[in-house]
Amino acid sequence: MADLEPVIGLEIHVQLSTRTKMFCGCELSFGDEPNVHTCPVCLAHPGVLPVPNEEAIRYALKIAAALECEVAPRSIFHRKNYFYPDNPKAYQISQYDVPLASRGRLGEVRIHRAHLEEDAAKMIHLGESGRIHGSGASLVDFNRGGTPLVEIVTEPDLRSAADAAAWARLLRTTVRQLGVSDVNMEEGSLRVDANVSVRPAGSKELGTKTELKNMNSFRFLERGIEAELQRQRELIEAGGEVAQETLHFHPEDGTLTSLRSKEEAHDYRYLPEPDLVPLAPTEEMLREARESLPELPEARMRRYEDELKLSAENAAQLAADPDAAAYFEAVSGSAGGVEPQVVANWVTGELAAALRQAGGAGAGDSSVEPEALASLLVLVHEKKISHGSGKQVLATLVAEGGDPAEIVEREGLAQISDAGELEGIVAAAVEANLEAAEQVRSGNEKAIGAIVGAVMRETKGRADGGEVNRLIREKLAE
Repeated sequence: MADLEPVIGLEIHVQLSTRTKMFCGCELSFGDEPNVHTCPVCLAHPGVLPVPNEEAIRYALKIAAALECEVAPRSIFHRKNYFYPDNPKAYQISQYDVPLASRGRLGEVRIHRAHLEEDAAKMIHLGESGRIHGSGASLVDFNRGGTPLVEIVTEPDLRSAADAAAWARLLRTTVRQLGVSDVNMEEGSLRVDANVSVRPAGSKELGTKTELKNMNSFRFLERGIEAELQRQRELIEAGGEVAQETLHFHPEDGTLTSLRSKEEAHDYRYLPEPDLVPLAPTEEMLREARESLPELPEARMRRYEDELKLSAENAAQLAADPDAAAYFEAVSGSAGGVEPQVVANWVTGELAAALRQAGGAGAGDSSVEPEALASLLVLVHEKKISHGSGKQVLATLVAEGGDPAEIVEREGLAQISDAGELEGIVAAAVEANLEAAEQVRSGNEKAIGAIVGAVMRETKGRADGGEVNRLIREKLAE
């Protein structure tokens, strides 16, 4: 059987951080008492009429601009009909064949559409211990019902579970920088579904897809897609056929269970919402959305690679974390003479490691001011302290702050500047490690590490590693 190629598309629901709901004036909240933010509109009392939230529309236009989408001159709302306890109207106000935005792109992934809709209420399913009057029950919290959402649907352009998770992270960072949502997966303000199928490698035809619903972390998203790809491959290789259905991934044991057969568009009996006029964004609204965009992660990554000559790995790592990126740029601006790549190495390497060891704060939240790290890097760059001593100073900065130069003087970490003193220490180290010295002379380059280590121990890390290596080789050549 031909190799089977994964084909993955994502559907992302972004809750917008507006003050009120999409079609009524109820305040948005998270964690409040159930059913305290409701009104006749979001509870679907007879005779009420929805009114669109202008702020939500403007937020959606910012997302469309960031995703390079085409905005429809007139888009319309539809009623998406379904009967379920989380929606008292028995339909969701959404958009169907004329969405707000379409044909966009983020990175290498094309955006099929991005449209506005309202969220459903929150269902709370009681377990065996939560039975009411002897029977199982589900509770409904309508606080969330009516929250403004933007649903973003990609084309099936992703070819691995890892790529899907990485792209979803990029989208989250992009939306967060727009200031339109906190995109917190744990609180449900970012929810990701994955459409997964396989096809013979090289084929242009799409296979039958299944949908993985509401995975609440990027790690679970990747694991769930991997599990479903494996299930589909095994099914097809055994002569079976993939059924179109909606699945739930259980991260605790890695299994998948079927929720229902996958609905088609006609199952929802879409019809135009008669109580809402079409959306027709003005040129002023579109210009405002475009001009309000900050530098987005993808553009920042390209700038770091092209202008600052950072490695692709460092550029991607910093661009994905706005706080770390701002910290890096502040350090670079103050560390005169230090290459940006060296600054990036310290921010993503030594500083990140020291902060993790101290309790996990990010660069932007640490006690190490950007100017302090910049001063430290200048000391290392000018060879006033060694790299090893620099790490010791950094540990002190993380623990208690302070001035790097004062810490160097207080701790006696200044690099050995007396050439004769260092030459004597190197000569003694070679004499104490004659076997390693002979191995180096015989071509075993790794053996020099024992001699270098002896020098560093004797100098308490105050010697420059490059100079130590040079002196050792000079001594061995005598």
